[in-house]
Amino acid sequence: MAKNIQTEIEKLKNQIVYLGTAVQENMQKSVKALWGKDPDMAREVIERDKDEIDTFEINVEEDCLRLLALHQPVAGDLRFIVTVLKINNDLERIGDLAAKIADKVLLLHAIDPVKFASDAMQIPEMFNAMFEKTVWMFHNTMDAFVNEDTDLAYRVCLEDDEVDREKGAIRTQMEEIIMRDPSQHVYLAKLISVARSLERIADHCTNICEDIIYMAQGKIVRHHITR
Repeated sequence: MAKNIQTEIEKLKNQIVYLGTAVQENMQKSVKALWGKDPDMAREVIERDKDEIDTFEINVEEDCLRLLALHQPVAGDLRFIVTVLKINNDLERIGDLAAKIADKVLLLHAIDPVKFASDAMQIPEMFNAMFEKTVWMFHNTMDAFVNEDTDLAYRVCLEDDEVDREKGAIRTQMEEIIMRDPSQHVYLAKLISVARSLERIADHCTNICEDIIYMAQGKIVRHHITR
């Protein structure tokens, strides 16, 4: 029985790695679609989220529940399965947020395709830093999970405040531009929403890392990590 559950646990781990890879690819593609003003790529992101990521998340949840029912695991095995259930949900939510960014590309294109595609519509440079930091958090979150690296998980959690500050700075800049030029309100409001989605992705990375710490150490650190 023990050998069987260890095989199933390794399978679950591989499933989360696969799901994480798919989500990261979609997240990067959603921002690439925004930078490139590419509605076709945005549609690909939305379709992959609906057809692959959402379906895979349901399958992982069903596998976790089956293991809990059949094997009644305890101690470390139980913590691992519970953690996978929670990480699985966070990854699906990150996938939804990537699709939400892609949806903003489609909305901007639908409002005024010519204007959206013009050189006049530029993505502010400060988005780059926020996006790179969010990708760093996600990549290292997955590394922390694979290697059960609690030190790395703590470092990811400590970066969340930086992403929050970058989002606040972007919002302030966008609102100042809108005050000077109300005609840009629709376009810039969509960019504020993109920044909010990136911030939420960082929040989910933090949630996952807190769960990794619980999985490895049996310690609940929510609300207790010093930033």
